[in-house]
Amino acid sequence: MSEFALATLAATRALRALFDPTPLQRNDHLSKRYEADIWLKREDLTPVRSYKLRGAFTAMRKLRERDPQAAHFVCASAGNHAQGVAFACRHFGVKGTIFMPVTTPQQKIDKTKTFGGDAVEIVLTGDYFDQTLTASKEYCAEARAHFLAPFDDTDVIEGQASVGVEILDQLGRAPDLVILPVGGGGLAAGVTGYLRATAPATEFRFVEPLGGASLTAAVAAREPVTLRQVNSFVDGAAVARIGALPFAALDWVRPEQILLAPEDRICITILEMLNIEGIVLEPAGAMSVDVLPELAEEIRGKTVVCVTSGGNFDFERLPEVKERAQRYSGLKKYFILRMPQRPGALREFLQMLGPDDDIARFEYLKKSARNFGSVLIGIETKRAENFDLLTGKLDAAGFTYRDITEDETLAEFLV
Repeated sequence: MSEFALATLAATRALRALFDPTPLQRNDHLSKRYEADIWLKREDLTPVRSYKLRGAFTAMRKLRERDPQAAHFVCASAGNHAQGVAFACRHFGVKGTIFMPVTTPQQKIDKTKTFGGDAVEIVLTGDYFDQTLTASKEYCAEARAHFLAPFDDTDVIEGQASVGVEILDQLGRAPDLVILPVGGGGLAAGVTGYLRATAPATEFRFVEPLGGASLTAAVAAREPVTLRQVNSFVDGAAVARIGALPFAALDWVRPEQILLAPEDRICITILEMLNIEGIVLEPAGAMSVDVLPELAEEIRGKTVVCVTSGGNFDFERLPEVKERAQRYSGLKKYFILRMPQRPGALREFLQMLGPDDDIARFEYLKKSARNFGSVLIGIETKRAENFDLLTGKLDAAGFTYRDITEDETLAEFLV
């Protein structure tokens, strides 16, 4: 057994002082749909509802073993890493200073305070995470504290690898395929590092958000690169640059092993898992399940483990998730309609709507000409093909309109 695998086993044993193994659950719904043996590794059920606790605890434990006087730790995070560090600080009875952007939702701040209690201090600084990270490192140097990186750290990777140990122990055999979400790469590097040493026949697929494909970019360039732009919706995996250490452990990954999950499609998966299975997943936590349709032919008859990496979902985001899911499914569209300013024009338009069509938004924007007015209209329907019927009627009646559903610039300002 490799040195890394032995270290991972030791890390896993040490974690038992903190929490029991997270469940590995066979999902009958998904197994039936894909004619496969599909299991969910429920990292959304750790004490802090994400796997990040594993790495934070392991890094803190090992650092304290090397330096028993270590009593002050610093991190920068707006989410799961902050909560993991806070929980570990309270466990060890050490001081934690957690830097978070000023824009961090209050719910995440409150949860971090709850997990850390009197052991942690939260510092809100910077509008963007890069500013927060810089401030945290400057403070850490001044305070002579220890900085806990979220993924680019060998001890953190070792802690995340404990997920792989539990998968083998709980399943009792090696799975055919493990599907892993990727952000900074710590989880993927750890789990694959352990399983490649102990279950060499197991294959892997990696999932990134379409708007944050840092592993894809790194594999293409053969080194970590910084993405010019990142979509922050999948906040648990929206990383502009994969960690150097995780990528060094993942340099064997081929492009065909990476799948990209569109942010709006992930919303469909979140709603399905919530409504059908009663499982609450955050966007990053849903990614491994989201790509199953793309793998349907490949996984038939096989044993597949999907790592659901987190469940820190703020239900205030539910309307946005529903909106994105409807738009991706083609069940909701937004139009700018040029409405004639004459009696009966609105009635004429309304009569074009089918029995399953519902107006969700109707707003006059401004008059674009003396005899016409621009209207922003949002329409929901039950079948995507209903929009073909509606636009056909609009064309036949001579209405001028523009579908802005996929126009991100207009939608940002108008919807």
